[in-house]
Amino acid sequence: MSEIPFRDELRRKLVHLSSFWMPVAMIFFRSYRWQLAVFFGFLALGSVLVEHAYARGNQAVQKVYNIFFNNMLRQVPNPTDWVISGGPPVLAASCAVLIFFPPVLAAGCMALMLGGDTAAALIGRRFGHIRFANGKSLEGVIAFILIGALAFGIFFSFGEIAFSRLAAASLIAAVIGALAEFFEKVIRIDDNFGIPVFAGLAVQLFLMV
Repeated sequence: MSEIPFRDELRRKLVHLSSFWMPVAMIFFRSYRWQLAVFFGFLALGSVLVEHAYARGNQAVQKVYNIFFNNMLRQVPNPTDWVISGGPPVLAASCAVLIFFPPVLAAGCMALMLGGDTAAALIGRRFGHIRFANGKSLEGVIAFILIGALAFGIFFSFGEIAFSRLAAASLIAAVIGALAEFFEKVIRIDDNFGIPVFAGLAVQLFLMV
């Protein structure tokens, strides 16, 4: 998997950030939790089918797909390959967190992933000097925790929770999310899915104490 230019990485992350409509929908339509979960599930399935058609050489799909995502794929599929991008895991994660967690926690976990992952990638690429064996940087990890905790806290604050527990939950979610992102290749779970799910589990356990 080759490293794309920083400009194209920036474009990728802008697309990533556009998915903030998902946690926003979870907050404002929280009374429709299960309908939203089904909706995100169908979107995930549809995106998988679109990417399958792209990989199989469907010209109409490839033309539209390339208009939006040209030069942003880290791994361009060969004609006979089927490579899942980051889109389906994001949608699948939105479905999963709504099933397993209350809507406000689900929204916080998705915001954590979207904000933290974007910060880690851009700060790590531009300012990362202290590198780990897996190629990630200390600066990127710190950016993930700071921005991820802030994003989580903003959305989770829509729930009825004391500030001290909100702050603690935000830090716990950010650290667990950063670990899920850092060890993505070890646990073999796409970070777009693993970050919100593991963070949500950690916060759920914390709130039970």
